[in-house]
Amino acid sequence: MGWLNLYSLGGAVACIFLAWLTSVRRRAFPWRTVLWSGALLVGMAAVVFWWPPFRQVLLWANRLVTTLIAAADEGARFLFGPLALSPPAPGSIGFIVAFQVLPAVVFFSVVTAFLYYIGFLPWVVRGMARAVYRNLRLSGAETLAAVSNIFLGIESALMVRPYLERMTRSELLLILTSGLATIASTVLAFYVRLLESVFPLIAGHLISASFLSIPAAVLISKVLYPETETPETMGRVPEVERVVPAEHWMGSIIWGAWEGVRLGVGIGALLIGMLGLVRLVDLGLSGITGWVTAHVTGTRHVWTLRDLATVAAYPLGLLLGLRPNEWSAAARLIGERWLLTEVISYQDLAALVREGRVSPRGLLVLSYALCGFTHVASVAIFVGGTAALAPARRDDLAALSWRALWAATLATVLTGCIAGAFYWGQPGLIQP
Repeated sequence: MGWLNLYSLGGAVACIFLAWLTSVRRRAFPWRTVLWSGALLVGMAAVVFWWPPFRQVLLWANRLVTTLIAAADEGARFLFGPLALSPPAPGSIGFIVAFQVLPAVVFFSVVTAFLYYIGFLPWVVRGMARAVYRNLRLSGAETLAAVSNIFLGIESALMVRPYLERMTRSELLLILTSGLATIASTVLAFYVRLLESVFPLIAGHLISASFLSIPAAVLISKVLYPETETPETMGRVPEVERVVPAEHWMGSIIWGAWEGVRLGVGIGALLIGMLGLVRLVDLGLSGITGWVTAHVTGTRHVWTLRDLATVAAYPLGLLLGLRPNEWSAAARLIGERWLLTEVISYQDLAALVREGRVSPRGLLVLSYALCGFTHVASVAIFVGGTAALAPARRDDLAALSWRALWAATLATVLTGCIAGAFYWGQPGLIQP
């Protein structure tokens, strides 16, 4: 273990300290939850990074995801022709997100819906929830919702819809935090497409990052908002609610396809809207800051929203345990994720690797730290979607919204720190 690993470990401790510093009840520190969730996080990371047989699991998971993406490409090529060909395939006209990435989102949604219909996903989710909720001192409902985020995203709230209106605020914060701190399987292909050229095993690591982020989200959210009430489902895991409204396997495929289209169009619309709004604000901000700096210092210097977000995120970038020449890149990627979604951050990360500005270790750590829907737009989506299921809790959810974004940010940074603490160049983790 080198100094960078110890640096990352110190960053993990600092994340927990920041959560405690911003807690609503600093005196009610949940020691048992922190110790057990921390132990689970460290144990899972040790398996991922230190246990050689698990590298075969990473290879298998990576191969499975890339096979599914290749299958999705068949439908995309039939529908869009040359527009669906990714570089460097012969006949490709360049990288086009709408035609080469979003179709995979539709296909993954179909696969997820079918696996839910046949009972496989409910069995996995309930099994995982039952395995962790007792030791972490969580209610069954919040555990079920947190675990199912890995597979369903915002639809995970449907799993516990009957209990939402009677949940404590601490439970609601965990549901929001776990949703923002993980990525759903339906969008996994999206990020794989963005990074696979520089990180061949990215699919397996994105899966492990989402699993690691569950105990990280539990730890951070419970420190930020300790549980002082008695949740309704404490001591039991409720039955999994029906999420896919289909009576026939073909109906589940149709439902999954439509949900995938809705998700794909939503991602595209979100990117158009957020990139456009940030550009619009930047036009005004650059004019104002340019005028002010020209009159105050005599030299015109322009500031943008990304620059402001980078400054705000710089302390978090320092916690990851990267080399000093990577601090600025880390801060910029974390900052722009708040504004422009993780899609842009992963795209920029790949560009930084190609330019030689981020090392292989930095690539792995940042891939884990950026793995989550931790941005302003997702806060609105998750809070709005959950409030639609429990209208009586709308005010509570709104009050928790920005705290959930802060909690999810700390949780993903904590996951990145843990990855940095356990990785020192072991073969078979970045290149097959």
